[in-house]
Amino acid sequence: MAGIVVIFDFDKTIIDLDSDNWVVDELGFTDLFNQLLPTMPWNSLMDRMMKEIHSNGKSIEDIEEVLKRVPIHPRIIPAIKSAHALGCDLRIVSDANLLYIETILKHLGVRDYFSEINTNPGFVDDYGKLRIFPFHDFHTAPHGCTLCPPNMCKGAIIERIQASLSMEGKKKIIYLGDGAGDFCPTLKLKEEDYVMPRKNFPVWDLICKNRSLVKANINEWTDGEELEAILLQIINKIIMEDNINTKNNNSNAAAVQLFSGDCKFQTIPMSAAHETLPQALPVPH
Repeated sequence: MAGIVVIFDFDKTIIDLDSDNWVVDELGFTDLFNQLLPTMPWNSLMDRMMKEIHSNGKSIEDIEEVLKRVPIHPRIIPAIKSAHALGCDLRIVSDANLLYIETILKHLGVRDYFSEINTNPGFVDDYGKLRIFPFHDFHTAPHGCTLCPPNMCKGAIIERIQASLSMEGKKKIIYLGDGAGDFCPTLKLKEEDYVMPRKNFPVWDLICKNRSLVKANINEWTDGEELEAILLQIINKIIMEDNINTKNNNSNAAAVQLFSGDCKFQTIPMSAAHETLPQALPVPH
């Protein structure tokens, strides 16, 4: 393994739009969505929309067919496959939901490239209706972060990942995202990490206004082609640096071993010393 963890947002990062809006619009429920939008949090709204969609005769298969048509830049999948081939541990941290993400990734043939998906639970109930729940239950256990929406603090997820990585040995994180919700996890990254914000999107604007708060290396991108090129450039840079450090450490270790081998001192017992030293000759008076 390369010792690199690449963490992707999903909407407008892996796919080129917001998956929630895509499903609502494609199934013809945009007006109802806009009517309900001011009345409840986004995550609760999406659960409500799934109830409305189901009650109007749309099945889970209809939703899945819409998801399989989602637009994606042609260089995103090669970027994912190349990063995985270079030994990176790929993960997702997204405010979408599990059914959407897994349906799309399976359709694209890359679900198994990701070791972990952190997102809002989404599952089909006994009535064939999609239910969407918050990642953090903001009614019983609010996360308390003022930067993030009530249903998910991505910064808390990054801190958990960092804690687990510290037990596995030193690893660098590359974080890719676009939205305002990606700013909190950006602030959790360390000096040796990298953040790849999508240029002219909310997270980019927040980083530009608060650069002094960001410790990680910043590398912006605009589309899938730039994402691929910059991501692979960073990965190869980290691998090359790690190889140089490993080579230097091995050279230093070899030098220490050589030095200790050439400079061995043999301790001679005092009794033996007396026996072997020449005796003083008497001087005649």
